[in-house]
Order: sequence, then structure tokens, then C-alpha cells
Amino acid sequence: MAGSLPKDQILADVIAILGDMTADWDMDYSGGIRADTRLMGDLTFDSFEIVQLMVRIEQHFRLKNLASEKLLIRDGRYVPDLTTTQIAEFLCGEMNGQ
Repeated sequence: MAGSLPKDQILADVIAILGDMTADWDMDYSGGIRADTRLMGDLTFDSFEIVQLMVRIEQHFRLKNLASEKLLIRDGRYVPDLTTTQIAEFLCGEMNGQ
């Protein structure tokens, strides 16, 4: 699946992956996963779950050696939280060579 995909398709796929990962979690978050859903703030992801997400994304999109540090680290610091849209924008850039 690696290659050029529209951002809205990438976003839909990321939302589906997150939905699958959190389907059996007991969470207080009831809004459903949307474009503005935050990994840590809304879905209570920890660093281990973020790593699992990156692995699932690589598998789903058939990406090898995804440079996830570009997404997760800015100015030498871990990004405090990410939205599904930020992840989709990053993937769109990576898959389209931007």
C-alpha cells in the first residue's frame, strides 16, 4: 500500500487502526475517534502504545524504516501529544516524498 494516497484516505486508515487498538479498552472518552482526537489527551496512550501504533502503521501501509522520530520529536524534545490529523499529515508527507 506504500505510495501516494490522498490525505483523507490516510486519515481514515489511521482512525481505523486506532479504533482497532482501542476497541476493548475501558475509556472515559466517548466521542469516537475523529480528526482532532489526541493520542494521550483523549485516548490515554502511553509511550509503549505509541510504539505499537507506529508498528501497526508501518504494517498497514507497508512502510519500511518509517522515520517516526520526525513525528515524535521536535527540537530535541518529545512532542507532548499528537492528533490523528498530525499523524496523517506526517504519513502523507513520508509516502509522497515531502
